[in-house]
Amino acid sequence: MSKKQAKVILITGASSGIGRVSAERLLREGHIVYPLARRLEAMEPLRALGAHPLHLDVSDEAEVRAVVAQIFAAEGRIDVLWNNAGFGLFGPLEDVPLTEARRQLEVNLLGLAAMTQAVLPYMRQARRGLILNTSSIAGKIHFPLGSWYHASKHAVEGLSDCLRLELQPFDIEVVLLEPGFIATSFGSVLRDETGRFTAGSAYRALMERVREQSHRSDTGGGGSSPERVAAVVSQIVRARRPRTRYRVGQFATTLLTLRALLPDRLFDRLMLRQLR
Repeated sequence: MSKKQAKVILITGASSGIGRVSAERLLREGHIVYPLARRLEAMEPLRALGAHPLHLDVSDEAEVRAVVAQIFAAEGRIDVLWNNAGFGLFGPLEDVPLTEARRQLEVNLLGLAAMTQAVLPYMRQARRGLILNTSSIAGKIHFPLGSWYHASKHAVEGLSDCLRLELQPFDIEVVLLEPGFIATSFGSVLRDETGRFTAGSAYRALMERVREQSHRSDTGGGGSSPERVAAVVSQIVRARRPRTRYRVGQFATTLLTLRALLPDRLFDRLMLRQLR
């Protein structure tokens, strides 16, 4: 790839999972990649590949603006922002403290908005750019014990759709990435999260079934490889006019199609059957 074709790409949540694997691929393809995350030491292998990792907590608005300004000062442009930072909070809505729920929305939704606000002046000035937001099939479907995580991803979907209309006059693309089941540490995170609320909970039996189901999925080799997501991200970055949504990973197309076709209560029964 020539220097003219290479794009300056910012990736939040790049210290692990699909963010890190995709950063590796984009670097191999010749792009200028800035991996951003709180765990700077975890991104050192990316530095060895030519990346420019920087510490960033997306919930710190002042740090967000400072880091984005630093990158623009170094490169003179920002071509792609991939809002990938996020985590899953799982547990019965009745049991999850609102302080933790606020943190979920602060990272998964407001952090995404802060990053977008910080890069948009540069993209508008250039009259080009790509905002890629990591949603999930959780942004379209629902599953017990995931109320706050699903709420954050449903919000990312709505925010992205509105943003796409606002940025159309400036030729800035807004794309949603909707992964299905990916072979990362998500299953263990879910088990750890629900385990925090098990003792004394009225929902203990439900939590145990969810934890058992996630364990079966992990041990059964469930989930698509992160490399599959990386290939799609590479495709989005290279596209002249990308689609507005990309479904990728195990069960993504199947579950989103079923959600669109089935009535609410029938889909509810389908989700609960998975726990029997």
